Amino acid sequence: MEVQVLERRENPLLKRVEVSFKVVHPAEPTPTRDALRAELAKVLKATKDVVIVDGAASTFGRSETHGYAKVYKTKEQALSVERKHVLIRNRLVEPEAKKEGPAAPAKPPKPVPAPKKEEPKPEKKPEAKEEKAPPKAEKAPAKEAPKEEKKAQKPEAKKPEAKKVEPKKAEPKKKEGK
Repeated sequence: MEVQVLERRENPLLKRVEVSFKVVHPAEPTPTRDALRAELAKVLKATKDVVIVDGAASTFGRSETHGYAKVYKTKEQALSVERKHVLIRNRLVEPEAKKEGPAAPAKPPKPVPAPKKEEPKPEKKPEAKEEKAPPKAEKAPAKEAPKEEKKAQKPEAKKPEAKKVEPKKAEPKKKEGK
């Protein structure tokens, strides 16, 4: 991994040096923020705890990463000036654990259902199609009998004659006025 400093600016009001950099990392994945801080500390002759990587982005299809970092005079100055989420990303400050208040009651664990017992399935024997045909034939007459009974119960009502529907003729489109 090779680090090149593209631009270096002194910022005396905030007591820091602002650096734009480029890292070439052939045959390696994008370097982590921690690895970038260590390499920048070597190049800029500073300790790792005063170097803060603000952002780094890789170029698709290339082994290059461009980024922006800040090097402070002291760690205390870095902690007082930098934003909290940037300090957490650079691991200079531990993230605060979310506090569980009385408004959020703890949910009881869900009971785990007992595993179902597998019952052995009876083996189905393939039967010839000829054997299945007679039972169907026996069932068919039984179904016809109830239908006949229902017809006998209801008197036949005259069906209303279907109205003849004449196809609609297409009307010519009206021309819009002048």
